[in-house]
Amino acid sequence: MRYAPQEYQGGFYLSTPKGGSAGTVDLDPMVASALRRHMQEYPLTEVDMIDVTSGNPVRRRVPLLFTTTHKNPFTDRTWSAEWVKWREKAGWPKEHGGFHALRHFFATTLIINHVDPKEAQRALRHSTLQITLETYVHFWPRRERRRGVVGDVLRAAAGHQDHR
Repeated sequence: MRYAPQEYQGGFYLSTPKGGSAGTVDLDPMVASALRRHMQEYPLTEVDMIDVTSGNPVRRRVPLLFTTTHKNPFTDRTWSAEWVKWREKAGWPKEHGGFHALRHFFATTLIINHVDPKEAQRALRHSTLQITLETYVHFWPRRERRRGVVGDVLRAAAGHQDHR
């Protein structure tokens, strides 16, 4: 059965990722444990959805990990409404506190904990390291500028040579 775009635009449907970027990231053990508990309490729920991942929209049954209390898919509006509750419960500020703030929290947490910049790029799914650095350079920890590094290496080499 074929569907015209107007039948699924504005609705909830499966598609490829927005930027075309897909891959695997490490799952934190704490998050994995929380997901296991969630799945025990709330088993996967199958819902009918339109799948446009192949370019040819088809309706099919899809198992979802997160649904509403009425067993409907979480839409962007549902996430936004829930996020406001979660954000308030966590004590996060309202200013710049949209759902996208979680991405920045994730990025800055990686950075201030000295995760290698290439690993941060991979985890954030940025296409280049330059994007990661330009976006988050102001969060990278500043270190005291070391002076005399070349001189230290040359003195060590000269001292090593004197002992021969």
